[in-house]
Amino acid sequence: MCKYFINRGISGLLFLLWAFPAWAHDPVFSPGPHVLFKDGIEIHVGATRDKRDNATDDEQTLTVKYGLSGDWVIGAEIPYQRVKDDFATQKGVGDMTLSTKYRFWRNDSLGIQETAAVLLKVKLNSSTAQVSTDTTDFLIGLTYGYESLKWYRWASVRYRFNQNQGALSRGNRLFIDAALGYRPEVHDYRAPDTVWLLELNGEFRDRNALSGISINSSGGSRLFVSPGIQWTGRNFSVKAGVQIPLWSNLDAFQPRPDYRASLELEWHL
Repeated sequence: MCKYFINRGISGLLFLLWAFPAWAHDPVFSPGPHVLFKDGIEIHVGATRDKRDNATDDEQTLTVKYGLSGDWVIGAEIPYQRVKDDFATQKGVGDMTLSTKYRFWRNDSLGIQETAAVLLKVKLNSSTAQVSTDTTDFLIGLTYGYESLKWYRWASVRYRFNQNQGALSRGNRLFIDAALGYRPEVHDYRAPDTVWLLELNGEFRDRNALSGISINSSGGSRLFVSPGIQWTGRNFSVKAGVQIPLWSNLDAFQPRPDYRASLELEWHL
């Protein structure tokens, strides 16, 4: 019995020393509280597809992040977007997004870490492509994470402030997310690691307005269930997942969501 607890304690300590400072797991479709180590660099390449009736939005992104400290990270993201429907196809380099995240709370115990962070994103009016909204938009959020040897829990809430696009007043958005993660096997801390993920993602959108008049075919609520997986090998990580519509309450006539898929590659330097 004593040997069992000693082995578990050593495993937990190694996990804390290696996995948490260098690697922390986050969900696929919602933010987690993890940040980089001081002077750390993260290179992130992602691809997403959003399918709605006869419309398809494809996006590839390149994100670079830098750890100002062990609790504070900043980043910049550049997307390439392709939006296709029955009438036209628009594509090009989209607007750059600047982001920052600050971890303001951390509680460590043997094999367990709880953290919480605030985040801010600013989408700049930086592109002249058709896919640009020609606006500067803001997103603020709060996220919490629980990590143990076998189980993960996350929760987050985000609010996006959309600026007016000429006479078009674009509705703001609220995002509420909860997620679970499960590690089937606890390996040596140098070995590749796999975590299975399951998320519940809620989106709540205000209606748009044109010259002060509300647009009926806009706004509404959606709920997704999102299975995913993250594979980690030392300083390299792969994440993939798919969002499946669980419930939808969109106003008037709007394309209903079919699915969203995401694949992400991440390096820590």
